[in-house]
Amino acid sequence: MKVVLASRNKNKIKEIKDIYRAVTGKELDILSLDDIGYEGEIEENGSSFEENSRIKATVPALLGYIGLADDSGLMVNALGGAPGIYSARYSGEDANYERNNDKLLAELDGIEDRSAKFVCVFCVAGPDGKVLTVRGECHGTIAKERKGSGGFGYDPLFICEDLGKSFGELSSEEKNKISHRAVALDKLIPQLSEFLSSYN
Repeated sequence: MKVVLASRNKNKIKEIKDIYRAVTGKELDILSLDDIGYEGEIEENGSSFEENSRIKATVPALLGYIGLADDSGLMVNALGGAPGIYSARYSGEDANYERNNDKLLAELDGIEDRSAKFVCVFCVAGPDGKVLTVRGECHGTIAKERKGSGGFGYDPLFICEDLGKSFGELSSEEKNKISHRAVALDKLIPQLSEFLSSYN
């Protein structure tokens, strides 16, 4: 049975495949929403990462696939956990990576506490209603200016606590070992193999 990631984000699909391969030594055949001809937009109207990931994973599941989804974002302590579930659209309707980073820097201007964490919640949903959810976190601080040109999203501003570098300064291999998505996938992958085997 095919696994369908409820996303059109090619970066995310590649990252998940790479981490899965690194952990298991096997390939995970992941399709995107485009691959299964799903043209609609999934309304993420949950109030938490957990709710939103479940909403998204349920869409492919209702079409007979095993749905896989993650909801992830940046939580900044001084901003009460913002941008949180609104990370991708933090700067408004025309949000993009640059505008989101600019807004975050403006919001933190003059603020001493720059502690933050990236959060990733994965949900797997089967066509029979079975659901599996895991959460991963990576702690760090927000830089006062962009550092590095790698990664995407808030990566150039997020200084990883463990490495003292921004995600934007890391290679994809380095990031895939310590990121919030990597932590969540490390928890998910052993359980995912068991989850998938129940449908074979």
